[in-house]
Amino acid sequence: MANPEKITVEGVEVDTRHWIGGERVASADGATFTTVSPIDESVIGEVSAAGEAEVDAAVAAARKAFPAWSKTSPAERAAVLRKVAEGIEARVEELGKVETRDNGALLRSHLRGVMPRVAMNFRFFADYLEKDLEHPDMEVAGRGHRERITYDPAGVVAIITPWNAPLMLATWRIGPALAAGNCVVLKPPEWAPLTASLLADIAHEAGLPAGVFNVVQGTGVDAGAPLTRHPDINRLCFTGSVPTAGVIAAAAAPNIVPLSFELGGKSPLLVLADADMDTAVDIAVEQFDNAGQVCLKGSRILVDEAIAEEFTKRVVEKSKTLKQGDPRDLETDVSALITRKHFETIDGFVERAKADGATVLTGGGPNTELGGLFYEPTILADCPEGSEILTEEVFGPVLTIETFSGDDEGVAKANDTRFGLAATLVTSDPERAEKVSAQLRAGTVWVNCFFVRDLGAPFGGSGQSGIGREGGIWSFDFYCDVKNSVFAHASN
Repeated sequence: MANPEKITVEGVEVDTRHWIGGERVASADGATFTTVSPIDESVIGEVSAAGEAEVDAAVAAARKAFPAWSKTSPAERAAVLRKVAEGIEARVEELGKVETRDNGALLRSHLRGVMPRVAMNFRFFADYLEKDLEHPDMEVAGRGHRERITYDPAGVVAIITPWNAPLMLATWRIGPALAAGNCVVLKPPEWAPLTASLLADIAHEAGLPAGVFNVVQGTGVDAGAPLTRHPDINRLCFTGSVPTAGVIAAAAAPNIVPLSFELGGKSPLLVLADADMDTAVDIAVEQFDNAGQVCLKGSRILVDEAIAEEFTKRVVEKSKTLKQGDPRDLETDVSALITRKHFETIDGFVERAKADGATVLTGGGPNTELGGLFYEPTILADCPEGSEILTEEVFGPVLTIETFSGDDEGVAKANDTRFGLAATLVTSDPERAEKVSAQLRAGTVWVNCFFVRDLGAPFGGSGQSGIGREGGIWSFDFYCDVKNSVFAHASN
């Protein structure tokens, strides 16, 4: 199918070509892929699909730009990144509209939180680079030697991002990678690629030099695979599923490329007997955010049997008040699933759970009134221990409720998973909160809150939920070659 160089999405012009070496580039073989809106399954447009030639060109452009960009001062790099942040802030509404059309997430969320966070991903790491990165020299005890720790840019960073929050999750890594002095090749998700193209425009307008940031669009097989195995990349970041991460790790292994993986989750939401009921119910229903397409969500609700009856009743009642519909309506609470394939995957999980004996407390299937890719917010109970619905990640609006007796059993159930991305705990007792949270196996534990984190804090998963930590100094530890220079006393 012919690919126009630009398409109009919700009144916003979007270039559908790659961004390589500071220029718009169509695929050499003319290949394209179709991006479809989850809202109504309509075709948005045809997008240039990269192959090995485009990946090679993007990596070469990044490699060429690296010497100059890596040698710019922290102040110079920070200034450019702040201009990128300003460009994003000026286009929050446009970015929100395009991403809502492309991935079906709520426009309300994009305008109020997601796109401002995109800008923050650049501004925070620009500030950190200038204000917090330098270490004071250290003395070697008893020797008089002096040690200096410095952060050298690693080189070319390859970033592969998911579709559920494509721009926010991409810039969470692009920001520190560029701040550290690296050059970036981004492969956005084929199911929601469009805001990455807008980011390329914004970065160019902000004065980011040619080749420092590149975007190659395409499928995992045709664009992702040659990028992950490329011999000229120095860091590799991926957010997605565990099976795909295994394939990527194997591809990168011969080149000994350091990896940062944020993978799946099957996070517990642990509600203790003394929990504030209003807080617990609100947090539980919040797990339907983004139609449940959130890796961090507490999909396994574990509630002490002493309060289970009241808690379950109230969660089901509140879930039924959620408004499902067009995400462009600012009153909508739950939108559609990303693709027909994903929709069928979610429905398969629920149907198999019902066949295994699970009780449907609310939802339980497609929203027949809306049709399309709209799946009802679903809560299941009485799921057999060890069943698929309790152990595998269901990346959709599906929650399970289990009960436990006492904190020790609750913690044991919470930790009974091969994943460890996050955990949420609700309790009114501060001492109990300290004790129980310390026993939970997860990269992030929220106590009486959800989805709150400063960008300076470490983020990552335990178990099969990931490799490494990013955020604050941990990001610079990954995106840099950290060097220790030791000076003898005579050279002081």
